[in-house]
Amino acid sequence: MDLSFQLYSARDFQPWSEVFAELANYGYAQVEGYGGVFEQPDELAKWLKSSNLRMDSSHFGIEQLEDDFDQCLALIKRFNVKRVFSPFLDEAKRPADAAGWQKFAHRLSAVNEKLAAHNIAFGWHNHDFEFKALADGQLPMDIILESAPDIDWEADIAWVHVGGEDPLKWIEKYGDRMTAIHVKDRAPEGENADQDGWCDVGDGVIDWKAILDAVRTKSNTKIFCVEHDNPADAFSFAQNSINNIRKL
Repeated sequence: MDLSFQLYSARDFQPWSEVFAELANYGYAQVEGYGGVFEQPDELAKWLKSSNLRMDSSHFGIEQLEDDFDQCLALIKRFNVKRVFSPFLDEAKRPADAAGWQKFAHRLSAVNEKLAAHNIAFGWHNHDFEFKALADGQLPMDIILESAPDIDWEADIAWVHVGGEDPLKWIEKYGDRMTAIHVKDRAPEGENADQDGWCDVGDGVIDWKAILDAVRTKSNTKIFCVEHDNPADAFSFAQNSINNIRKL
């Protein structure tokens, strides 16, 4: 499997030059960008070239894409990013009802239309809040995907689990919309508090063999991106996770 690594996982383990070199050494083929790594674009280009890693996907905030599209597009094109995902919505800006989520989905569609004109795919990356039922019982994730039928979905499998949902059910329901997943794992309840409850892929409660089998057969996933939101050691996490995934 051609694995990617979300660079946010290594934000506290600098220098980046060492991170890129070690990821390549472990066997990763790609990295997924996020805001912080684009602060030094010339250096980023050097790190990618020296490590022979690709950046087929990246995260860009929805407001960043709306307010500074040209600058975002320049970075996307410079690093040959093929798939862009907006990853988060601050709690204070999250809609409180279905109508609000529909309006948000239309914002995503508008950005998608602009990126599609440049042959760049666009979608939403979930956390857990999209799976918290609204007062009328609807789930924001359903509203997003149904109200913006043209966008992709980068499914963060572990956040689906934390949101109280069965990832297999969502793969079955929206597999045709999934073009990327985050391969992330959740420690047993009460463990790894210092890592916000996350753990190395394959060491937690997510049944990754079943998930990967379903993703391969029932979705359009092209990007398999390993992530940990707060690792105690990003290098150990990256190496242990890719080794565990290879065994599945």
